[in-house]
Amino acid sequence: MERNTWSKLLFALPVSTALLLGACGGDSSEEGESADSGSDSNGEIYNYEDFPQTVTNDTEPTGEGVLKVGYASDTPFEGTLNWAFYQGNPDSVMMEYFDEPVFTIDDDLQYTNDGAMTFEVDEDNRQVTFTLREGIEWHDGEPVTIDDYVASYEVIGHPDYDGVRGADDGFTLIEGYNEYKAGEADEISGIEVIDDHTAVFTYTELSPSLTAGGFWAYVFPEHYYEGVEVADMSSAPQTRENPIGIGPYKVDSITSGESIVYTKNENYWRGEPNLDGVEVSVIAPSSIANAVETGDVHLVEGFPADQFPDVADMEGVEWLSQIEGSYTYLGFKLGEWDAENSRVDYKPEEMKMGDKELRRAMWHAIDNDAIGERFYNGLRWKATSLITPYHANWHNSEIDVPDYDPEEANRILDEAGYEDTDGDGLRENPDGEPLEIQFASMSGGDIAEPLANYYIQSWAEVGLDVSLTNGRLIEFNTFYDMVENDDPSIDIYQGAWSVGTDVDPAGLYGPDASFNYPRYASEESTELLQQGVSEEAFDVDRRIEIYNDWQELMAEEIPVIPTLYRAEVTPVNENVVNYGLDIGYNEENLLYNLGLSENE
Repeated sequence: MERNTWSKLLFALPVSTALLLGACGGDSSEEGESADSGSDSNGEIYNYEDFPQTVTNDTEPTGEGVLKVGYASDTPFEGTLNWAFYQGNPDSVMMEYFDEPVFTIDDDLQYTNDGAMTFEVDEDNRQVTFTLREGIEWHDGEPVTIDDYVASYEVIGHPDYDGVRGADDGFTLIEGYNEYKAGEADEISGIEVIDDHTAVFTYTELSPSLTAGGFWAYVFPEHYYEGVEVADMSSAPQTRENPIGIGPYKVDSITSGESIVYTKNENYWRGEPNLDGVEVSVIAPSSIANAVETGDVHLVEGFPADQFPDVADMEGVEWLSQIEGSYTYLGFKLGEWDAENSRVDYKPEEMKMGDKELRRAMWHAIDNDAIGERFYNGLRWKATSLITPYHANWHNSEIDVPDYDPEEANRILDEAGYEDTDGDGLRENPDGEPLEIQFASMSGGDIAEPLANYYIQSWAEVGLDVSLTNGRLIEFNTFYDMVENDDPSIDIYQGAWSVGTDVDPAGLYGPDASFNYPRYASEESTELLQQGVSEEAFDVDRRIEIYNDWQELMAEEIPVIPTLYRAEVTPVNENVVNYGLDIGYNEENLLYNLGLSENE
């Protein structure tokens, strides 16, 4: 989800991937409604490609006013407001207004040199020279130097770092990084600072991932955290209460978990912003459409797509849409995280969901086509692969995956030994013991519960006893705490990922990726993931071949079931100027150019 428009100017987690998304639902359906009953008001099926991607208001902005943004969520933002430490999407939404990446991307999701920093690759010497533009300041007036970029690597790689980044090639391939991370060295030997604006990084090898999101994309205010131990940085006031950045707006005040008020950064390096300020507020999905209609907000981040049919004709609003680099999925717990060795402990033979034939049958039992059409009116649609159509050149649309076929699900379960031995309508496991599957799903909009119930009902129709973990939907932050910590009350879970610019999925499914929540790791998968970032993968055709093989392997092994791809629909007040969802660098739609055509 990394677009170089104003609202998506972010590069996230390892492999520049993975933002945790909010709850998977957000609909006005009634509880218990099946996918076939439909939740839409008019039955129309929409295609995101039929919407504009940029507002049509082409008047000059006034240069004044406060933009009011609603973030649709029933979950407060956590308030970890530094790119090195945050984990959840709510925090990233809040950060994108005051801190920005130093790199830009093109429409093929490759880094460009249009941002605050440029780079030059020397393939012969396995080096990259990073050059920071002059005249860039932190919000407290201190100049940004190349040391602030180096500090990002030193903090994230520090042995006491308590965040989740630093395991991808952009870090681990730097000479001396792994020794530094292990506490065996006081500095990263492969990083040489030349002057205040220049540094040379030497890598053990160059990977195609580096220029597609592998370079860390943010500077770290080293001076601002002076005296703070790395272990304390994520909870420090500099992160939680008074964050600073280099973006066109700076934090003025924070209402914990609810809203942030930003004021203009008059010294922004690209030029003076077109607004006096911005206000971003968390608004419940059930109230967000009304906030748009009454003019309480000018635009919405994360508008629930399922609500669109009911408000498509809202006056004074223009609707934009774009494919998201996101997908929802059903994950099966197949092992645990080995914290001591920072690796996945894949042990399917010990796990309830370890039989891939059981997982295959559960995939056959659900109808994601119907869910996309009935719950989301086509704005979400059946997913097949773990590499999404957002990465158009890499997505394998021909992959063979289990179709909706309850009869086939029943046949597979019968042959695998999952039989109803006591006549109660529910299958026992092959040992004749009760098979009680605990399913964790997030709370969210109105659709969250009926969607979870649909899956449970679908599995019940093929004789599987599935029930909600703790008997209820789980709040976003609690949900991911439980999933991350391999809570034994979770056998399967419904999650969502937003992917980054680089197609490399190792940050989510690699053996040393903490975000590998299913805890799946096989020799074949690991080998393919390693090949995908090797020097042979500089040949694009070869890299496509590697990732096609990996996509097919995942469809065979089924550590997760991809359920839905998605498009965002964004309501924008007709008074907003220079806003767009286009992918790739577009100077006109950068945040500092965003404005209002009339004062309010």
